Formats: sequence, structure tokens, C-alpha cells
Amino acid sequence: MQLDWGTLRRTEPVSRHFGYDRGRPVDRYYIERFLANNADCIKGRVFEIGDDTYTRQFGGDRVRRADTFHAHAGSPSATFVGDLATDQAILPDIFDCAIVTQTLQFIPDPVAALRTLHRILNPGGVLLLTAPAVTPVSAESDEWSRMWYWSFTAASIRHMTELVFGAEATAMEIHGNVLACTCILEGMAVEDISTAELDTFDPAYPMLFTVRAVKQPR
Repeated sequence: MQLDWGTLRRTEPVSRHFGYDRGRPVDRYYIERFLANNADCIKGRVFEIGDDTYTRQFGGDRVRRADTFHAHAGSPSATFVGDLATDQAILPDIFDCAIVTQTLQFIPDPVAALRTLHRILNPGGVLLLTAPAVTPVSAESDEWSRMWYWSFTAASIRHMTELVFGAEATAMEIHGNVLACTCILEGMAVEDISTAELDTFDPAYPMLFTVRAVKQPR
């Protein structure tokens, strides 16, 4: 059977901006669905990486206080600045929820970062984590490209999160298929394909992992 390559037989992607210039990036479809499904956990005092967009979007009036963490000083919205893997400045047991999306790939020691997140959560607090399996890397001119250490497998994400939070307190889901992987690499957007195509799951082609982990009471 002759393969129809269409417009994909080329060495340049559709977009080098993760699809933001076309609409909503494909990985955000899975991330935001995961957060919507766990919105009841986004309450009280909430910790989020970068800014509080998802805290406000999915927590609403259940959120008493929103705190944000940034790796670099100078971010006007950051409550805390530092290295998530080594930071001891944040007090333990103070957050009811931590939203950590597409972050572990930038941290040389992701297990240490998970230990920090476990430490700062209240007993019963919930970590909502996402991590990439397949993704383009930022352009060389982007500062994040110099910090892009990892892509992950289901085994590595499960091992790390269960090591810190315990297997009984950790629930991981895998998202994606060969088309979703192609779309994220090409920089296609959610608007370029159907939700039925995105919802089709093929474990041989993971694109993104989501984890809900609960800090167990002592």
C-alpha cells in the first residue's frame, strides 16, 4: 500500500511554538482535562509553578490563598523563588494542593523536587502533576532549552512518584496515541484535530503522564 505523506514529508514542523500560534497546544488538552477532573482537590492554600492560572481556573472560590513558585528572580507574580529540588525556605505542611505541570523535565534531580513537594503539602494534601513523554524542546535561543534535562516513561514517573508518596497514595494515567505524538512534535493545535482522535489511547505511544498523589497522614 502506497503511503500518502501529505504535507508531513518535510524536515520543518508546522509550528515551532508548541502550537500556541495555531490555538491550544495538544498537551494542554490532556493537562486541562486532568485538572478539571480533579478540580475538587484545588482548594485551600494552593501552590502552583510559574503563575496561578490553573489555580484560579479550576479552583475558583474554593481557593483561600494562591502561591506561585518560579526558578528565576524577577517574576512579579512569584511568591517563592528558588530551586524546587533544594529549596528549604518553604515551610513544611502548609499547602492543601500543589499544581505542577510540565516542570520535572527542567529539574536535574526530579526525585528531590518531588520530596520538596511532599514536604510542603499538608497531610492529606494533593499533588497534581503532569510530565511529558514526547515533546519538542525549546529553541536553542530559549533559556529553557539549556535546562531541558528529561523526557519520561510510564515506568520512570511511576517509580519516582511512588518512591516519594507511596504506591497506595499515587494514581498515574497515560495519555496519547501516535497521532497525538505526531501533533505535539509538529506543533499542531487542538483546533487542528478532533477530540475523538485525542481521546483514543494507545499505550505504545504515550505523549503525557498525569499523576494524582496524596500525602498520607503521619
